[in-house]
Amino acid sequence: MQSLIRMVASAAVSVSLLLGSASFAGAGQAHFVVNAETGSVLESDNADELNFPASLTKMMTIYLAFEALRNGTLQWDQKLTVSEHANGLEPFKLAVGAGRQITVREAVMGMVVLSANDAAVVIGETLAGNEPAFGEMMTRKAKTLGMSRTVFKNANGLPDPAQVTTARDMATLGLALMRDFPQEFQLFANKTIEFRGMKLRGHNNVMKRYEGVDGIKTGYTDASGYNLVTSAKRGGTRLVAVVMGGKTAQARDDEMIGLLDKFLPPKEDASAASVAEPAAATATTTTN
Repeated sequence: MQSLIRMVASAAVSVSLLLGSASFAGAGQAHFVVNAETGSVLESDNADELNFPASLTKMMTIYLAFEALRNGTLQWDQKLTVSEHANGLEPFKLAVGAGRQITVREAVMGMVVLSANDAAVVIGETLAGNEPAFGEMMTRKAKTLGMSRTVFKNANGLPDPAQVTTARDMATLGLALMRDFPQEFQLFANKTIEFRGMKLRGHNNVMKRYEGVDGIKTGYTDASGYNLVTSAKRGGTRLVAVVMGGKTAQARDDEMIGLLDKFLPPKEDASAASVAEPAAATATTTTN
């Protein structure tokens, strides 16, 4: 997986050198599909054009949270205090109130399922002291991962004209999450969370509509349009796909489903493969 991410990222570096350091972005429609096992780019349209990430930004906040959990900087049950700044962010949030506490687990799951803005900022403030410093930390990590055209300014993805990315870069981040945190990556498959006695539902409708989808993240602001990064697996094929700048949530989701249909095996083929695999394994075991 390390080599395939380098393949995707190196192509982005080449494009970045050709285009220079343009700092403009808009809600331009773009998509990008990559085979997560081989690194082969299956389809690309405007994949290196600058766009606003919106809540796709939280993928990097989550990446850095997973990294901090691994190195011991954070603990899953550690309690974090919600600042006035974090509490004031709309529209999606855990809404426990300024001065109250949430656990790291609640913050991570709040970002994964609900796209909670307050949870993202709490993580950022904890790791870097304040949100601007966390934006710098995020951007450094992006460059390390090969996201050559991405700049982060905040933890949550709320509008900032200098916070930009590309469809290719977001696919690179999706692949990195999958590669670097395979156990934690499974959290993205959750469609709901239990939070203090409430069952809260996410709004990634492609996960509900399409068999084999197991993440990752939606995003929307007026400036960005409707964005989506999706991971999906059928049979032996795993994809990471990105759609950016959708005109509506429905249009974005339909485009994503069309891309998945184009490059994943049909459900009946995937089912046949899954039935055949255990049979082969059983035969091998018996022989031994």
